[in-house]
Amino acid sequence: MENKFMIIYILIFVYGIVIGSFQNVCIYRIPRQENIVITRSHCMKCGAILHVRDLVPVFSYVFLGGRCRYCREKVSLQYPFVEILNGSLWVVTFLLVGDPVKSILYCLMISGLFILSVIDWRTFEIPFGINVYLFIIGLIREIVDEISISILLDFALVSGFLLFLFLITRGRGIGGGDIKLMAAVGLILGWKLTIVALFFGCLYGSVIHIIRMKVRKAENVLAMGPYLSAGIITAVWFGTKILEWYTAGWN
Repeated sequence: MENKFMIIYILIFVYGIVIGSFQNVCIYRIPRQENIVITRSHCMKCGAILHVRDLVPVFSYVFLGGRCRYCREKVSLQYPFVEILNGSLWVVTFLLVGDPVKSILYCLMISGLFILSVIDWRTFEIPFGINVYLFIIGLIREIVDEISISILLDFALVSGFLLFLFLITRGRGIGGGDIKLMAAVGLILGWKLTIVALFFGCLYGSVIHIIRMKVRKAENVLAMGPYLSAGIITAVWFGTKILEWYTAGWN
């Protein structure tokens, strides 16, 4: 039985690193408005078209010594790092969530959040297409759980609060992309876990950015997407237990 589960988690990791390879494509091309589907993969240095043997996640990087097969220039360590991290996040999600259908949807969400976080960190902009992708996952989750009137609460409770914050601060307190992000995530997690996600996202953002301002002299303006994404993952992994602990304290 243990061997069976080990094989399952190895397969989950493999699928995760394959998706991680596509994440790298999105992270590089979306800010440059390049096509992520039609344009063939190529070396960032010499422009050589990469073939299947050059694109095996993690293994191609290791076998080629971290260099391009054609021009022998170094390939960024980001590529295997993103692949391995995404595979690891998928495995941990399946281990902690348990429910296979929810785990699949959460893993697809986390992969989208990873792309969103890196791009937002670098450009201070959340790609609209990633929010649309998350919204579609949210609709699938609502359909799986049978759509009810609570869909309005899931969609609008946290995002409505952020919209109010956006209006009263005239866009200085929160970004429009963050509002759309939390609206889509509300459909995926439900309003209770989305509140948990917002709480931890704000906590991470305030603590980490204050440290960055002191140590790295970072600017006052911060990209909120990565911190919200970290809060969302926290809610996926531990949110149910956090809510149980919190509600038990009131009983």
